[in-house]
Amino acid sequence: MKYVFTCFLMSMYFYGQAQDVQNPQTFVKTIIPDSLRRQLSIIAGPGMAGRETTTEGQRKAAEYIAAQFKSFGLFTGWSTNYQQTYPVFQDSLIRASLIIGSDTLRMCTDFIVSNNSTFNVSFAASEVLFVGYGLSDSTRDDYKNVNARGKIVMVIPGVGTSIVKGKKTKGRIPDYFTLQDAAQKNGAIAILVVDKNFPRPPETAKGYLYANDAKKENVPNTFIISDSVARKIMGTDYYIARKMMKLGPPLPKSCYISVQLELNKLTDRLESSNVIGSIEGTDKKEEAIIITAHYDHLGKRDSLIYYGADDDGSGTVSVIELARAFSIAAGHGARPRRTVIFMTVSGEEKGLWGSSYYCENPVFPLENTSVDLNIDMIGRTEDNRPTADSLNYIYVVGDNRLSSDLRPLSESINSKRSSLSLDYKYNSPDDPQRIFYRSDHYNFAKKGVPVIFYFGGLHKDYHRPSDTPDKINYDLLAKRAQFIFYTAWEMANRDEMLKRDLP
Repeated sequence: MKYVFTCFLMSMYFYGQAQDVQNPQTFVKTIIPDSLRRQLSIIAGPGMAGRETTTEGQRKAAEYIAAQFKSFGLFTGWSTNYQQTYPVFQDSLIRASLIIGSDTLRMCTDFIVSNNSTFNVSFAASEVLFVGYGLSDSTRDDYKNVNARGKIVMVIPGVGTSIVKGKKTKGRIPDYFTLQDAAQKNGAIAILVVDKNFPRPPETAKGYLYANDAKKENVPNTFIISDSVARKIMGTDYYIARKMMKLGPPLPKSCYISVQLELNKLTDRLESSNVIGSIEGTDKKEEAIIITAHYDHLGKRDSLIYYGADDDGSGTVSVIELARAFSIAAGHGARPRRTVIFMTVSGEEKGLWGSSYYCENPVFPLENTSVDLNIDMIGRTEDNRPTADSLNYIYVVGDNRLSSDLRPLSESINSKRSSLSLDYKYNSPDDPQRIFYRSDHYNFAKKGVPVIFYFGGLHKDYHRPSDTPDKINYDLLAKRAQFIFYTAWEMANRDEMLKRDLP
């Protein structure tokens, strides 16, 4: 009833303001704490079960957002509904075996198979090639002067030290993807990765989800093996290699021993979706701006729901309410000059999948897309934030990376309309959190589209079940969403697209 009464008051307000429909202040007032709270109680409520990509909760969230877009009269344009679907894949392990010499090894006691091993295989070999850390890039090449083509390679993950600003610094141990890429580039057919963490508890037969099966075709299969298996392969040279790695890169070595590998798995094709609606522009409708947020989160772990109210329920409901405000403006004769696209994506928590798929399959040409305004976690304040501006700030990321127009415009709009403290802490190229690379705007930036990423900062409930709607500061959320509305309004109605003049 309270929401209905609020809508009635808004209608009366617009009736009295009809002579000033081109003023964004007329419509920004529709973005209010009560509306955001109502939307978030649904998006981050128990019925959505944490919205993990490919789950029923994610599908319910997509259907709800699509229904909201439909109720606003948004345009689909590319299909009969508001959802852009994309494929997701999941492997199920049927069988894996590893025989070294005459010993048949035991799964989880002696070895496991990496979840991102790629294809079914069964073969025997008489040689294992030890290649130290297994790195091969511009800074280090453990495969130099080594012929790994057609061979099984064994690596002990690690990294040497380097001198940074006069200090000896140890680098980051590479992940399996890095090791696989190096092995694939050098022609290896399989990798044995040594790990001391054995024995292990039994693992589920189902592997991780992944969004692109084509890129996995040539990645060598990866078996993680125990110390004892590595000793069986290398003999006493294994101890020597371990000691050498503390001083520098160990020498490569061919170990002549019989090895039999088998991997058999089944790949299931699943599906997820982005939810997209738009308002067609007027005289510049062949150009667009896009406003994005991810609506997926971490789902459930047993019976425990990861609600994702701030991450990124806050961004999702902001996109919904911005779409409603723009649709109200269009209904009152203030249609934007450019087409405005509203998109909530899935798969962000898995690896920016939804935005990646969109950027490869855009519903509107990216060369004609002036800017992506991406919203992720704007409903709370960062832990340990200085109290002087803790209720009046927003982190702005990426605004000076691709267009010299963008930051001056953003700051001018803020000075004129919102008076928020715009904090560029996470925009530094040296940002240890690498925030610029961790949300969906990054895929647009890679394609040359100017971007702004709006972010409230990390807090103690990040990626925990305790990220719930009652923790959101709705007044602050509304103020931040209103600033983004003003920015989108300006970008949609200015005479020229943003320049793309920065490297």
